[in-house]
Amino acid sequence: MAGVGDFVTRMLVVAAVCLLPAVPASQGPAFAAAPADDGTEKLFTFRDQRITESSGLAVSPTHDGLYYTHNDSAAAPTFYAVDGEGRTLATFQVRGAQARDWEAMAATKDPRTGRGVLWFADIGDNLDGAWPNVSVYKVLEPRTIADATLPATRYRFRYADGARNAEGLMVHPRTGRLYVVSKEFSGSVYAAPQKLRTDRVNVLRKVASAPLMATDAAYAPDGSSYVVRTYFSATLYRSSGETIGRVTMPELEQAESIAYTADGRSLLVGSEGPRSPVYRVPLPAGSTPTPSPVRAEQDKEPAPVARAGESDGAGLTLRDVLIWLAAAVAAIGVITFLARRTR
Repeated sequence: MAGVGDFVTRMLVVAAVCLLPAVPASQGPAFAAAPADDGTEKLFTFRDQRITESSGLAVSPTHDGLYYTHNDSAAAPTFYAVDGEGRTLATFQVRGAQARDWEAMAATKDPRTGRGVLWFADIGDNLDGAWPNVSVYKVLEPRTIADATLPATRYRFRYADGARNAEGLMVHPRTGRLYVVSKEFSGSVYAAPQKLRTDRVNVLRKVASAPLMATDAAYAPDGSSYVVRTYFSATLYRSSGETIGRVTMPELEQAESIAYTADGRSLLVGSEGPRSPVYRVPLPAGSTPTPSPVRAEQDKEPAPVARAGESDGAGLTLRDVLIWLAAAVAAIGVITFLARRTR
């Protein structure tokens, strides 16, 4: 949601990006950052002038070559179906939903019916407690791609350890369990109950650590791994929550969204802003765990953390602390300068 919180965050991000080359690279887990010529390519650019703050991104589970996105905040709950050229094929309104601060979406396929399911996360909370609860809306994927109004099922949530700002949503493709990833200096992965209730608020409980200032997350199509992205990079995890490694992201105006391609071999990443691009980033060799032939192994999910606040090393690192402390100082300087200029 736009406001002072977003302005300060953007100042921090700009300052941090400027400082990145001066910070020695830390020893990364599993594999080195991918080089610029690793096969990353621009897939398309959103052409629709209404798509100005693309914050969620998902690949259709039932329509080949179709992608979904939605804006960060809007007057009405709306999402768009876009083809591989960035052209909007259909605009959908979601009945029974609010668009308070939509930050992420996910797409899955119901294993029983084969029907696509879309999930929209109204989980942004820049004041970390402005809302008594947050919501996720479940919408059946339309069989026909044409403008329509679709009904939604609303699930309300609260965090067991207090309100959080969050921008990441992922749904395990086999078990159907929903996860929210908080956007904090020491982020966390929160699991929803296996069975969601519409008649009461569902409780989200911390089950794993997440990288600093996560802006989105997604499960691989086979459930064997998941990814959490930040403004600067993406971290890959095994389904159990064990860190695999990091992937360098292309430079974007405000990196907000991430999704796996349908074959699970690449990541799709997007940004806010008018006519924003979507890039395809191939996963480095050895970055994806070999799926086990035993389905139960693929159905593993992030294990509960041993102690609240404990990090597995993929969250707040010393390098992160130094970057963000320096960025904070720089941002404060910029804000002070602007304040003096506008007196």
